[in-house]
Amino acid sequence: MYSKQEVMQFVAEEDVKFIRLAFCDVFGKQKNISILATELQKAFEHGIAIDGSAIAGFGGNVHSDLLLHPEADTLSILPWRPEQGRVVRMFCHITYPDGSAFENDTRTLLKNAVEAARQQGYAFYFGAEQEFYLFELDENGAPTDKPYDSAGYMDIAPEDKGENIRREICLTLEQMGIFPETSHHEEGPGQNEIDFQYSDPLSAADNIMTLQTIVKTVANRNGLYADFSPKPLEDKPGNGFHINISVQPDTGSENLTYMIAGVLARAREMTAFLNPCEASYRRLGVNKAPKYVSWSSENRSQLVRIPAAAAKENRRAELRSPDPAVNPYLAFALLIYAGLEGLAEQKNLPFVADFDVYSAPPEKLADLEQLPAQWEQAKAIAKDSEFIRKVLPASIAQIYCS
Repeated sequence: MYSKQEVMQFVAEEDVKFIRLAFCDVFGKQKNISILATELQKAFEHGIAIDGSAIAGFGGNVHSDLLLHPEADTLSILPWRPEQGRVVRMFCHITYPDGSAFENDTRTLLKNAVEAARQQGYAFYFGAEQEFYLFELDENGAPTDKPYDSAGYMDIAPEDKGENIRREICLTLEQMGIFPETSHHEEGPGQNEIDFQYSDPLSAADNIMTLQTIVKTVANRNGLYADFSPKPLEDKPGNGFHINISVQPDTGSENLTYMIAGVLARAREMTAFLNPCEASYRRLGVNKAPKYVSWSSENRSQLVRIPAAAAKENRRAELRSPDPAVNPYLAFALLIYAGLEGLAEQKNLPFVADFDVYSAPPEKLADLEQLPAQWEQAKAIAKDSEFIRKVLPASIAQIYCS
């Protein structure tokens, strides 16, 4: 954890020439602006102005001036940039020129959710599992739909050509102080997965943004294209973003149960935000991506599963519907608010669906609610949701539901 003064000292002593001020648009696409080291004091004291009208979800031309305020404790060196004239990055919060918070800053939205949980006596933790495809480039450097390899789940070299790519990604993450838990080849050809240990919500979301940047950078450096879209190949598994959630305190695991029940109760209403594009709905319901609002232990055909490998003192739930197109700050905020609702009301879990929903007969599925099957349906459900109106700014809900 760095203070502003420590960052200033680090920049002066370590030959840092450029500082990237990072943020994301309302859909989770990472953005940044670079400033010279000489502008850092100004950035800390007053912020750096940007044109909000040019950024998705940040408003029109009338009140377009916004300010980025770097957060010192997010300082990280970008190890793929030159050693001389170093480049560092800090995540930012966003305000209007009068100092008031910008309501569509989803990173601040997540901070507010974390604070709401703290005031109620809870702390949430998230672990991320992100899948992506590696595709070859054509002679002009443009992405193709030809996978980098034809390997399958957890295969090894030489069939798995992504082994060294994943190694380079993980080592780069480690240089930035981020420690992935596992990495392996996934089921699809050219498909890979990198998993993170659990951490606090803000760090977890920041790490996801960093992971996607590094994966794309390393892939490009190796003459490849990294694709995080929900369904890159129509006849192959989609990319999932499995989210592991735990809550503390969890006396006797009752709080975990209440939290899961809260998430399940609001799952349909949150789907438009957890699966935010048309391609998301071509992934759901096939290749282990969930279709129903259901839960059980271990079972990977369910929306929520409780992994058997989790120790009793560190039990967690895995939500399997989101995909990497999601804005992680927005997703984690929604899950915290849904979990808090379950905790406050001590919600009971629905019946455990301890069977394979993909092969079960229709009569066994009759009592299960389905996730929205189309994007328009998901948006309509979110638009009518009192829960969404309560926990999200109207401007964000309107952008996602229109």
